[in-house]
Amino acid sequence: MSRPITVVTGGSRGIGAAVCARLAAEGHDVAVGYVRDAEAAAAVADAVRDAGGRAVAVRVDTSVEADVERLFETAEAHLGPVTGLVNNAGVTGPLGRLADTDTADLRRVVEVNLLGALLCARRAAQLMSARGSGVIVNVSSAAATLGGPGDYVHYAATKAALDALTVGLSKELGPDGVRVNAVAPGIIDTEMHAAMGDPDRARRAATSIPLRRPGRAEEIAAAVAWLMSPEASYTTGAVLRVAGGR
Repeated sequence: MSRPITVVTGGSRGIGAAVCARLAAEGHDVAVGYVRDAEAAAAVADAVRDAGGRAVAVRVDTSVEADVERLFETAEAHLGPVTGLVNNAGVTGPLGRLADTDTADLRRVVEVNLLGALLCARRAAQLMSARGSGVIVNVSSAAATLGGPGDYVHYAATKAALDALTVGLSKELGPDGVRVNAVAPGIIDTEMHAAMGDPDRARRAATSIPLRRPGRAEEIAAAVAWLMSPEASYTTGAVLRVAGGR
């Protein structure tokens, strides 16, 4: 059988990088989408190759339609027909109350987390529906149901929209042989917290998590890999919460 060919957005760091590594270990070739850190993306692509897969790194702002088109075109030109998409690219903006959040930050979060996911899912749907098979996994967040009060309700709102996209698109594409699911991580120990301006956030949150620790990116990657795999062949429209009990 031919190897699955999977596009992973936001693949140069954190959960995205862990997903690329896990998928490579399970036999995928991977297109690593990244927005700015070419060196990190190249390192992830090298790790995929070291695991026996083929890889290509593609700079892409998922909120830009032309970039998304180029991402999939490059993946297909270098690797072959795309069979999977992990919609992982996302931003939070600075932590804080909605009343204090700049409009520019609100706009960027919506454009990347929602519009970007829609654009990528649309392109994947066009390709996969025509071929009669494929898998899309959206990376949502436990914040979609917790709301993120005091931290990022705007981010939580976009992730709730991503859950709705998952359910609706799964019903739309099911007859075409395409499965659509989501993983909803809780607080994961990645560099994202430093980017938000609070590098110790994951450690401090441990007391509020029933399992008493933040998650690891590899634990989210394992959930994504299962949803991408034939073992989940009868699973679609699911939002798999991997949040330590939150």
